[in-house]
Amino acid sequence: MSAAQPIYTVGHSTRSIADFVALLQVGKVELVVDIRSISRSRANPQFNRDTLPATLASWQIDYEQILALGGLRKKSKTIPRELNGFWINPSFHNYADYALSDTFRTGLDLLLAHAADRRCAIMCAEAVWWRCHRRIVADYLLLKQQDVFHLMGLSRIQPAVMNAAARADAGGLVYPAVAAD
Repeated sequence: MSAAQPIYTVGHSTRSIADFVALLQVGKVELVVDIRSISRSRANPQFNRDTLPATLASWQIDYEQILALGGLRKKSKTIPRELNGFWINPSFHNYADYALSDTFRTGLDLLLAHAADRRCAIMCAEAVWWRCHRRIVADYLLLKQQDVFHLMGLSRIQPAVMNAAARADAGGLVYPAVAAD
């Protein structure tokens, strides 16, 4: 697909730092791009933004946060609901609406610029990509002809596949409701 480095997606979940880094090493990740809106956790403080960069640096892995790609978006007041009607879950629907914004595009462009010369992994807290906004970010990367892989485990890497409901639109991707048969 792309001449750029592949981009990985990963959820830190409740992993130890050693397990997390081992997973990153499977993909030869050089830069973790934090796409959490809230980059701290009482339950998993090893992934807090104030300590994670230094911890990763000890393994020669860089860290950057791109807030423009963060999740937990509010309901849009300007995007018609049916445009992204495929998403029943409000969190995904809201994020799909947000992904049509200039702010999202700026964040995506920054991620792609990093991926031009370094192996990146976009990171969120959710362990599995299909329960996380990483799935929508992955769709946008695929639209840009970027290779994307989901780091699921040490011996489990899944190639990302565009959501079947996704449709290219002038502003990005839309996910119209799928007609029931």
